[in-house]
Amino acid sequence: MAITPQRDQEGPGEGPESARGNDRGQKPPAEGPGRKAEAGPEDGAQGRPAGRRLGRRLVQLYAGLGLYGISMALMLRAGLGLDPWDAFHQGLSEHTGISIGMVVNLTGLVVLLLWLPLRQRPGLGTVSNVLLIGSAMDATLLVLPRGDGLVWQLPMMAGAVLLNGVATGMYIAAGLGPGPRDGVMTALHRVTGRSIRLMRTCVELTVLAVGVALGGSAGLGTVVYALAIGPLAQFFLRVFAIGSTDSGMDFEERRRPGNLRLWSRRMRRYPEPSCADAG
Repeated sequence: MAITPQRDQEGPGEGPESARGNDRGQKPPAEGPGRKAEAGPEDGAQGRPAGRRLGRRLVQLYAGLGLYGISMALMLRAGLGLDPWDAFHQGLSEHTGISIGMVVNLTGLVVLLLWLPLRQRPGLGTVSNVLLIGSAMDATLLVLPRGDGLVWQLPMMAGAVLLNGVATGMYIAAGLGPGPRDGVMTALHRVTGRSIRLMRTCVELTVLAVGVALGGSAGLGTVVYALAIGPLAQFFLRVFAIGSTDSGMDFEERRRPGNLRLWSRRMRRYPEPSCADAG
């Protein structure tokens, strides 16, 4: 009987083929199909440390919330009309005697409680929104004089709307949670199946009507805000975007094929990110 000499058993990556591959400077194949590289301390997409990226998100969040409160104070001092929610806040302030900034915070807290039956989860940005925006508004009103005459009122109004767009883009793009009022709109969209744009329009028209009935001011500033804030917020969302975040907005997953996106029905027709997705 002929005896066939047995070769030494070779482990994976130890045979002659592997040796020739190593001589050519090639790396041995990864073990197992579909093996993924282990996550390191750096952000793979941008090559920056994860902690540094989180630090930027926190700074951007709180800077955006502070600027948002300042923009609300500017809009009030301009005296040409407020956005729907601030008209509501102003009306409540006049009837209760509480400062408008405190009314903003308390209203945010009440609206946040509506998240519970709607099964909406708040984030750090949501809670910070409730605590900081009204406080920043009151602090700004203490040092900001009222604009007298259109020469001062118009620039103050325009600056307030622009600053509000910047602030909206900053704190939403930080990806740490939407504001309580925006969260209610996105939750209503999810529950009813209606578009966020429709939900936002219905909620803000209702709030504006109640605010005016309570004595809140509506005027030229209200119209300018309604027409300009959407495009401004959309633009600054892109300016301040920080890679891939988890803010709950559908534009984050827009370019990844095969994902189920629940936040907007308009994406098939309009695939680019939109401020409508931000509530």
